[in-house]
Amino acid sequence: SYTTDTKSREENKKTIESLYSLSVDIKKIRRLKEWVLLQDVAYVKEIAGILQEMGADETAVANILERCPEAILHSPAEINSQRALWQLVCQNEKQLIKLIEQFPESFFTTKYHQNQKANIMFFQELGLKNNIITRFLTSAPNIFYNPVEKNKNMIETLQRNYLNLGGSEANMKIWILKLLSQNPFILLNTSTAIQENLEFLQKNDFTDREVLQLLSKLKGFIFQISSTTMQKSMVFSKNVFKCSDQELKQLVLKCPALLYYSVPVLEERLEGLLKEGISVAQIRETPMVLELTTQIVQYRIKKLSALGYDIKSGSLESLNGTKKDFEVTYGKIQSKKERPIFNPVAPIHIED
Repeated sequence: SYTTDTKSREENKKTIESLYSLSVDIKKIRRLKEWVLLQDVAYVKEIAGILQEMGADETAVANILERCPEAILHSPAEINSQRALWQLVCQNEKQLIKLIEQFPESFFTTKYHQNQKANIMFFQELGLKNNIITRFLTSAPNIFYNPVEKNKNMIETLQRNYLNLGGSEANMKIWILKLLSQNPFILLNTSTAIQENLEFLQKNDFTDREVLQLLSKLKGFIFQISSTTMQKSMVFSKNVFKCSDQELKQLVLKCPALLYYSVPVLEERLEGLLKEGISVAQIRETPMVLELTTQIVQYRIKKLSALGYDIKSGSLESLNGTKKDFEVTYGKIQSKKERPIFNPVAPIHIED
């Protein structure tokens, strides 16, 4: 709704002066979003005042306006409405201003105010905790721009499929809430995409129970890929591991990444492992290693090698898992290495 034609327009002197008085870096705005400075109407002092009322100090205000200068083009009424809306899920204004500092663009998108409000209410009714909803508002704001009916339809589609696949009514709510909190972007998909991907898995002989297992393991990311991508990835894995359809299915259940990652990603990761002297047989034994990026694998191999652990002859299990899992494994190998073979305090057995 704002003009971006910069040639024939001059900067608004009043806007510039007001921003200067707040110690805002004008050069930064000129470089990133100069069009903001060309608008006839801006509410610099009013928006700064609202932010200060919420507890933002001078530095925080300047920082917010530098990162999201279009904030000054919203009327105080719009921003106060947005403030009241976010307060529905924030513990207090201290938490709210902290979120605005970190994610100003999410807060100052007021265009979908009614949709945002309806979706917040819907998520609360669904049973999502406020701290999860605030996380969505900042990291996945797009899902609030949808009309609430679209989000409701998506949730109903997921619930229906969960029950059709043999999930129990008693566990359904927990399953949905967990899936949403792990991957809110699921709501940006269409019901058709969900249906197609589930049918693809069933056509590939995954039982209903196994499909449900994959959905939970993949945190719903399975709905963000196409059946074509899955098909190509499965063909690639089958060729690499030289296995039957049944064996491939077991590998996928063990490591859903074989289904989720595209062929170029799998190729690059496989190549990285082979360069480190790891065999295809070892990877087939522990396919979960393909969930890690090449950089992570190289770093972990290097750390283990420094302890004298030879990954080529050992199990790849020690490379697996999250950063925390790896640190635990590494710690165990390290303490094993440092433990003395001879225990000086052990009793000495002397034969009579």
